Amino acid sequence: MSLWPVYTGGGEPHDGITQLPPPPPWRAFDGKPVLPPPSEDPDDAASSPDRTHRAQTYVVTEQSVELVNAALYLRRPLLVTGPPGSGKSSLPYAVARELMLGPVLRWNVTSRSTLDDGLYQYDPLSRLYAAREERTEAFGTPSDIAEHLRLGPLGTALLPHQRPRVLLIDEIDKGDLDLPNDLLNVLEEGQFEIPELVRTAHRHPNAAVMVAGADLRVPVHRGRVRCHAFPFVVLTSNGEREFPPAFLRRCVTLELKQPDKQQLKAIVEAHLGPLDHHALELVDTFLHRASGGELATDQLLNAVYLTRTSGLQGTSREQLAEHLMPYLSQALEPEGLRPDEF
Repeated sequence: MSLWPVYTGGGEPHDGITQLPPPPPWRAFDGKPVLPPPSEDPDDAASSPDRTHRAQTYVVTEQSVELVNAALYLRRPLLVTGPPGSGKSSLPYAVARELMLGPVLRWNVTSRSTLDDGLYQYDPLSRLYAAREERTEAFGTPSDIAEHLRLGPLGTALLPHQRPRVLLIDEIDKGDLDLPNDLLNVLEEGQFEIPELVRTAHRHPNAAVMVAGADLRVPVHRGRVRCHAFPFVVLTSNGEREFPPAFLRRCVTLELKQPDKQQLKAIVEAHLGPLDHHALELVDTFLHRASGGELATDQLLNAVYLTRTSGLQGTSREQLAEHLMPYLSQALEPEGLRPDEF
């Protein structure tokens, strides 16, 4: 019997992922050999203490819980948009921890990122050097290609895992204009090929390839990787550009808003404990300033933490908080020039 919601947003780790119903027929995958879950430790959902903290303290909304479950049920990527500091990149860590899906795989997209960067990396020069060294030995053999391959975050997520891996593709709108379209086929088919291994498959059909984020090798047959459980893929965007309709059609879309006062109070309490009078004043100040420009929630957290620990009082504390909450999109004017002097 299936369970809705599988992800509750409550934060307590549980094994509800085992009650996820079978995928829709058009989203079923049969990759083999099936790999066991990478870890059963819920705190391994984040690979560092700061990410563990973010997973444990993430404050969800009713809409985010519904759409996370929709993406899990439909085996579709979740495209999360929203202003900086709204919790876009923390969401996959919270899901991974609650559903005990192991360490989050993370791909930080830049303007130079290509699809191959996410799938795998191959170093032909290291293979050439290794082959030269081996030829100098009496019984040497040419270096195996797989020794110089490593799957990227996306490639690792698409391995035939028994349970879905969690993949964060962060700030996809920073990538090349073609990157969303390049992702379409891979995310739709749940598979990809490694040409370097396909070319040698007639001689070496099986290869042991390194994965992202771990010193582990996994079997790849005839150079083809196909998922078994479609990964929970979260793509984040700051809304800096529009995506192609074909890409949007294949995603579940979640738009996060700037938190209101009650949500801000819950976020600060989750991170820093009960709010005192000064913290409540900072929340009000943050909301007032946010109405005049773009601010991020972590700016408020920084201000509350530092004003608590610095020991400053009165005007000095207020000035420090003001400096910690500058507008993110405020245009800076050259010093000494008025707008009419440009």
